[in-house]
Amino acid sequence: MSLDARFAASMERLLAGHRPDRLAVAVSGGGDSLALLGLACDWAEENSCRIQALTVDHGLRPEAGDEALLVAREAMRMGAQHDTLYWTGWDGKGNLSAAARDARYALMRDFCAREGIGAILLGHTQDDQAETVLMRLARGSGVDGLSAMSEGRFGRDDILRPVLDETRADLRIWLTRQGMRWFEDPTNDDPRYDRVRARRLLTQLAPFGLNSARLAETAASLARARVALLARAVDVADKIVRDRQGVLVFDQKGLEQTEEETRLRLIAHGLACLSGAPYKPRLASLSATLDRALAGQGGTLQGCRLIPRGENLMMVREFKAVETIECAADGVEVWDGRWCIFAPDHPAAKVRALGEEGLSQWDRPAALSHAVMLSWPGVWQGNRLLAVPGFWNDDAIHSEYAASAGFHATIKSH
Repeated sequence: MSLDARFAASMERLLAGHRPDRLAVAVSGGGDSLALLGLACDWAEENSCRIQALTVDHGLRPEAGDEALLVAREAMRMGAQHDTLYWTGWDGKGNLSAAARDARYALMRDFCAREGIGAILLGHTQDDQAETVLMRLARGSGVDGLSAMSEGRFGRDDILRPVLDETRADLRIWLTRQGMRWFEDPTNDDPRYDRVRARRLLTQLAPFGLNSARLAETAASLARARVALLARAVDVADKIVRDRQGVLVFDQKGLEQTEEETRLRLIAHGLACLSGAPYKPRLASLSATLDRALAGQGGTLQGCRLIPRGENLMMVREFKAVETIECAADGVEVWDGRWCIFAPDHPAAKVRALGEEGLSQWDRPAALSHAVMLSWPGVWQGNRLLAVPGFWNDDAIHSEYAASAGFHATIKSH
């Protein structure tokens, strides 16, 4: 089967019966993404779909502008629209590669949201999948990490990877036959980058049968295992986890009687819901913290506290993680990524954590744990506490807890 036919079959699978009239393609100017653009444009011509090419100029390399011009010319030649998006947000702190990647995705997603485009096609290949598995293996990742990248499904995911089963070499052969040229990113040969070292390691492992195809097969197997493990976690969560919008209550005996893999998944998901952290904590830290908590010692991790209380294990935000967060109580701003609060009679009111100051101004019912309520949001007028959402003077405000922080709904969607 030709590459074009394999691509058409991949698109049929990824679109899952949908027929979008417009799709975006992320195109850097490298061989993988230009091949993807060409394949997508040929496919789109036969499927009544318009292609929107998107190039992100991160402002980090002087040649990036020339690469964007090349992509624009190729896109026009192939009948696609093209836009260059510019990133100016690098502050020189943190991991540059990760920041650039996150910015690239955010810029493209924002563009597609404005334009009503349902999905972005990315040119990740079988080689990228294998390199990702190797890098995550070196970091000690579990099943979720080693299942690596998903090809996605339209209507469920906004990122689709239709050439994930293709090799980098095959895409370049196709490009050469089309008479197309591409740019090679100089960082692809820079051994300071983990991906470059993983790529070189793959060439050394190939004689042992550990090639990109075999690692991609492993990732696919682990992805299937991940689905089964997630289903198990959802089933157990329904039985032993209560979500009280800001406080997660785990039945301790239920946790102790559950296999470790599922226990860790439930706790990690709870941490993500409350903290909004995009990544799970390291397995060693997660396991050690949960063990201490189940032994009655409690613990803190990822800006959250685990508090043993009677037959339950409570999970709440850590006060130190939220004590400096403040926003207007205007029904627009969101406090800690979870609470949207409106105080209509107090236009200058603010939302910030209760802390000791707030608890001293409110006659807290004995049933409510002091440790739990420290990090709970309060509505403030200067230093005067006006209301506590869900507990005190609640009829004077309007409060809404973000669905994205809901434990049960979000665990089912992951």
